Amino acid sequence: MSACSNEARYAIWHRDDGSVVSCTEKVKVMNENLDEIAQLMQDALEDGILMEVSEAQMKDVLHKLVDALHNPYAGRE
Repeated sequence: MSACSNEARYAIWHRDDGSVVSCTEKVKVMNENLDEIAQLMQDALEDGILMEVSEAQMKDVLHKLVDALHNPYAGRE
C-alpha cells in the first residue's frame, strides 16, 4: 500500500480533551506506526493460517492483545 492511500483510512487524531492533534510530524508518526502494526498483524494472521491455525482463533488472539494493552503514563501530567 502506498502512504497516500493509507492516510485516508485514518481518523483525525484527538487528545483526551477532544482537541485535534494537528502537528504534522506527530500525525505522520502515528499513521506510520499503525501501518507497521497492520502489516505485522497481517503477517501473523497469514502465518497462522498457513500453519493450519483457525483464522477465527488468530483474530481472537490479536483482539486480546489489543485489549491487554495498558497506558504506562496514566496519572502522569
